[in-house]
Amino acid sequence: MNKLLALSIIGLSFLACNKKTSSKTKEEKPNIIFILTDDQRWDALGYTGNALAHTPEMDKLAKSGVFFKNTIATTPICAASRASIFSGLQERTHNYSFTSKAMKDEYMEQAFPRVLKQSGYYTGLYGKFGVKYKKLDSLYDVHENYDLRYDRKDITSYYYKTLGKDTVHLTRYTGEKALQFLDKAPTDKPFCLQLSFSAPHASDNTVEQYFWQEENNHVLENVTVPDANISSDEDYNKLPQLVKDGFNRLRWYWRYDTPEKYQHSVKGYFRMLAGIDNEIAKIRTKLEAKGIADNTIIVLMGDNGFFLGERQISGKWLMYDNSLKVPLIIYDPRNKEHKDVEQMALNIDVPSTILDFAGVEAPKSWHGKSLKPFINEENVNLERDTILIEHLWDFKNIAPSEGVRTQEWKYFRYVDDKSIEELYNLKDDPRETNNLIHNEQYQDVLNNLRAKCEDLIEKYKDPYALIIENNTFDGKAFRWIVSKDSKKQSAYQILLASSQENINKNIADVWNSTKIKGNTKEVVKPKALKLEKGKTYYWKMRIYDELNRTGAYTKAQKITN
Repeated sequence: MNKLLALSIIGLSFLACNKKTSSKTKEEKPNIIFILTDDQRWDALGYTGNALAHTPEMDKLAKSGVFFKNTIATTPICAASRASIFSGLQERTHNYSFTSKAMKDEYMEQAFPRVLKQSGYYTGLYGKFGVKYKKLDSLYDVHENYDLRYDRKDITSYYYKTLGKDTVHLTRYTGEKALQFLDKAPTDKPFCLQLSFSAPHASDNTVEQYFWQEENNHVLENVTVPDANISSDEDYNKLPQLVKDGFNRLRWYWRYDTPEKYQHSVKGYFRMLAGIDNEIAKIRTKLEAKGIADNTIIVLMGDNGFFLGERQISGKWLMYDNSLKVPLIIYDPRNKEHKDVEQMALNIDVPSTILDFAGVEAPKSWHGKSLKPFINEENVNLERDTILIEHLWDFKNIAPSEGVRTQEWKYFRYVDDKSIEELYNLKDDPRETNNLIHNEQYQDVLNNLRAKCEDLIEKYKDPYALIIENNTFDGKAFRWIVSKDSKKQSAYQILLASSQENINKNIADVWNSTKIKGNTKEVVKPKALKLEKGKTYYWKMRIYDELNRTGAYTKAQKITN
C-alpha cells in the first residue's frame, strides 16, 4: 500500500468516526405524550396510598419519575382549566368558561400545541379538547375531538364510538387511537401526542352516572367503600348557604345520598380510572415495540379535583383542596431518578414544561413555570410564594369564588358576596375543617392574604376586557360609555347597595339587575325601585363582551338621591 493511499484511508476513517461521534453528541429531541384525565383528584392513585385505586401503570410512572404532591388546578373546572393548560394563562386572564362562545384567538395563537407544531413537532390530539375553538388544524397535524355524550341518558353516553364492528367505551377508543398514532407518526421528526380521556367524569344526565368496561368489574368487587372523610351533618352545615343551594349538593343527591348510590358511584369512579390505566399499559408496550420508549416522555395530570362525598357534596368548582389538587407525574426515561416534590406545581406549568423538554422557548406572556429542572437537577426552587385560585364562571347554580393559596395557608371568598370568607392553616388542618376567619390571632395573616389576593387579581386581569370609561346615574337612568368598540358588549349587570361596605363586597341589598342581554348603554331606573330622599347609595356595574366573557366590576359610584 503506498503512503498516499494509506493516508487517505486513515483520513476517511477519521472523518467517519468523527461523523459518528457528532451524531451521538447531538441531542435528539424527545417525543412527548401528555395524558389528561377528567376529574381525577390528586389522591386517586395507588401510589398515594389510596387502597381504592387500582392504577398499577400510573404508579409505575410515579415510582420511576417525578410525582408532584401539591399540584393545583388554578381553576377547578374542566373548561377553564383546559383553557389555562392550552394558553398557559390564569382564568382571570383568558376569561373562558362553559358559557363563553369561544376561546379568544389572541390567546390561542400562542397555544402550546401550535408553538410545538411550528417548531417542527408532529402533533396529535385524541379525546376531549374541552374548549370552543374552530382552528384545531393550526394546533395539530392529526386530531379527533370528542367527549362523552351529555345528550344521552344511558350507557351510550360512553359507548358510541366504534372500532371495526364493535362499539367500545371511549377510554378504549382513545387508547386505540393512541396506538394507531404511534404506528403512523413520521420517524424523521419528534411527536407530541395529547390524549384527553373523558373518564372518570360521570355521565351527568343518567341515573347510573358511571359506566365502566366489564374487564374492570374486579376493581373493588368484594370491598365495602368506607364513608368519605369529613362527611357528617356538622361538616355539611359549615358550608355557606349559596353552596348548599347549588350544584355541589344537587349532584350529591345524584351519586351519594344513599349507601347503595355511594358504593356504586365511588366504585364506578375508580373502575373508570382503572380503564385508563389499562390503556397506558398498552401504550407503553407499543413504545417498547417501536423502539422509542427510551426517548418518550410521559406527562400525566388531572384537569381538576373532585369531591367523593366529602362535606356531603359532589362535583368540583370550590376552593377546597378536594377540588383544587390533581395528580401530576412526569416520567422521563432518560433520567429515572425518582422524586416526590412538595412545592406547589400548577396546571399552567404544564405547557411551559412541555416546551422546555422540546427545547422551545415559552411565550413571555405565559404565567406558568417549567418543571423540567426537577427532573435532572437538585435543590430546585420555583420561588413560588402565593398563587391565585379562582372559579369565575358566572352561573347561578355554582357560586363563583376566588382566593389565594400558599404552602401553609389558604384564603378564599365568594365573588357574589365577599363577606363570606374562609381561612385555613393547611399545615395544621389539611382537611380544611377549622375556618379561622374570625380568629383574632390570625387577623394579620388574613389581611396579608386579602392584600395578596387583590394584587394577583390586578396582575392577571384580562388585557382584552371591555372597559367602562364612565358610568353615571342622574336619578332617572344609569348610563355608561364603553371605551372600545361598543358593539362588542353583549350583556350588562348593575348592583345597587345601601352602603360602601356592601357594594365593596358585591352585596346588592337594594337592587341587582342580574345579567341582562343586550348592547344598551342606558337603563331607566325601574319603577319599583324606590330611593329615599336625601339618602346615599352606591352602585357599580360590569359588562360582557361579544364572546360572553364576564367583565370586571367598575369602581363604586356614590348616589345621593
